[in-house]
Amino acid sequence: MKLGKVKLYIETEKLSNSVTATAYPLDQGEPITDHVQQQPQTLSIDGWILSGSSYKAELQYLRDNMRKGTLLNYTGRTICKNVIITSIDDTRTGNVANGSAVSIQLQFIRIVKEKWSNTKAKAKAKKKTVGKKKKTVKKKTSKKYVKIYRGMTYWATARKYGTTVSALEKLNPWPARKIPYPTKKKMRIR
Repeated sequence: MKLGKVKLYIETEKLSNSVTATAYPLDQGEPITDHVQQQPQTLSIDGWILSGSSYKAELQYLRDNMRKGTLLNYTGRTICKNVIITSIDDTRTGNVANGSAVSIQLQFIRIVKEKWSNTKAKAKAKKKTVGKKKKTVKKKTSKKYVKIYRGMTYWATARKYGTTVSALEKLNPWPARKIPYPTKKKMRIR
């Protein structure tokens, strides 16, 4: 029989189940109980660690795992996965020269595998977006340009497009009387 990596010689195993019940006193009569809570299942094992001179190291291994709260597996008449050691009592007697009698308390630990939230739906939504190219949204610009024609002036353009001459002079690099023609450039009006 084994607890973690330590080989044990077990004489008895005692599996315990218990609940805690609330009790509220009354003025007269029995107290009332309105809640019962299940306690973690425990396993008590009694036996020996018999391994010659290395039994002290194996006992120390069990104590270290108890202090750290390490999850262990126990294989005996009862098979337990995910247990922690809650107490270790060792007794050294003259009957056993190369080991120690032990009494160990184990508590079953329940491991939660999923969060409470719906992680499967979130994973599906994530898979749908992975690898797909995001659509790029072109920003609409408020800039507006017009083609330059022969004889074009800032004054005529300002009247035609509802702006001012000074605004056109700020938006364009040409002086008021020297608008180039013919050119491949366009005049900015906004």
